[in-house]
Amino acid sequence: MVRFTGAESRSTFSALDETSQPVELLLPVSRDAPGTLGAQIEDGLRRAIREGALRSGAQVPSTRDLARQLGVSRRIAVDAYSQLAAEGYLTLRQGARPRVSEAAAVAVPAERAARAPAPPRFDMRPSTPDVSAFPRAAWLRSLREAVGTITDADLGLGDPQGVLELRTALAGYLGRVRGVVAGPDRVLVTSGYRQGIGLFCHALAARGARRVAVEDPSNREQYDMATRAGLDVAGVPVDDAGIDVDALARTGADAVMLTPAHQHPTGVLLSAERRAALCAWLRERDAFAIEDDYDAEYRYDRAAVGALQGLEPERVVYAGSVSKTLAPALRLGWLVLPATLLEPVVAEKVAADRGTARIDQLALADFLVRGELDRHLRRMRVRYRARRDALVAALADALPEAEVLGIAAGLHVTVRLPYGGEDALREEAARRRIVFETMRDFRPGYNGPLTLMLGYGQLSEAAVPAAVGELVEALSPLRGSRRR
Repeated sequence: MVRFTGAESRSTFSALDETSQPVELLLPVSRDAPGTLGAQIEDGLRRAIREGALRSGAQVPSTRDLARQLGVSRRIAVDAYSQLAAEGYLTLRQGARPRVSEAAAVAVPAERAARAPAPPRFDMRPSTPDVSAFPRAAWLRSLREAVGTITDADLGLGDPQGVLELRTALAGYLGRVRGVVAGPDRVLVTSGYRQGIGLFCHALAARGARRVAVEDPSNREQYDMATRAGLDVAGVPVDDAGIDVDALARTGADAVMLTPAHQHPTGVLLSAERRAALCAWLRERDAFAIEDDYDAEYRYDRAAVGALQGLEPERVVYAGSVSKTLAPALRLGWLVLPATLLEPVVAEKVAADRGTARIDQLALADFLVRGELDRHLRRMRVRYRARRDALVAALADALPEAEVLGIAAGLHVTVRLPYGGEDALREEAARRRIVFETMRDFRPGYNGPLTLMLGYGQLSEAAVPAAVGELVEALSPLRGSRRR
């Protein structure tokens, strides 16, 4: 196909690969541009190869096809290809379609790889699951079932609230394992937790809310999503019993976002007294809470406490996802909504994307109904608990001054050290290719004792001692500078 606009032509030409599938490439040629048409062809192809648009082994049109589509003589195309072949960009063989040479295209990625940062030796970021344990065979079975049984109606956009099969499965699962009170009519399927809190914040703003409270410290994305929705954000301090409800009441907030099961990042549990006080505040203030049931699936010292939503289902929005239980790549989450918020939040979902991928929803429904998530979580609890125990033991041995905070749950430990020097530690850790997070990542301007969030989702149990050893080496210049 050739299109002419004034003096310029752009050739979108197709070549057939071994599977007879068309491969398109856009090559601009302007008759008014400096240089001959042949030089422009050379420059365009040379640039595409250098920049990686055309990779090693990629087919390009024959000289006859190129000349026909560009509307030039075949001699111009032949000369351009000959020059590129002489420079090593193309491989020309009698009776075969021209290709990008291996040597020309390999050089660019190699240069880029040299500039790319090396992967970490020890990835100790919190909240990062062990995706290598993703139950591929079980998920593939559910995906095949979903594709094989999906109806023509479900291949359309369908209900933006989510497919009924998944909403029904989620309502049953969450009621059984988390004490969530809701039927499938109250469940909204989202494209992950982040979208869920965004929908919640926009719906609040549309209803006239002005301020939302968040835990301090907390994940910064909560600030971002609330601000994007036009809401003011008030930080509320967290202590050993969870969010300070008295301080929350003084903010004048219309809603609060919190992680009661395992506060992120401090690791504390919202106490029973605070839960009761929070529910009372929600009723008195006519406010809403969004409960991120953070790490509720991974409690190692005792059975997990039930969801806050079960105590106040008409005031608490329950939010969850499969990002840490299965894999972030699935982009599947959910909100369990009070009746008064259902319509406005679903309206925000319609405005955002009209609904989450339906085949994936049906696969997750099958995965839940067959008990595969239960089986996967039982396996992972054993694995993560062993890693956590190994990490705590290694810290106690190598860093006796370290204080491990919070309950035994989740995918990280919060470690307080009696000295400062965070900038120096970050620099040395980067040199040693150790990655983790600190309290400063969750509380900008933090100037207290050095507090690390050390994840074990990406560490094998066998790698834990080496990781802690490297961390101790990185900390060695600071251990003599204890804070006074």
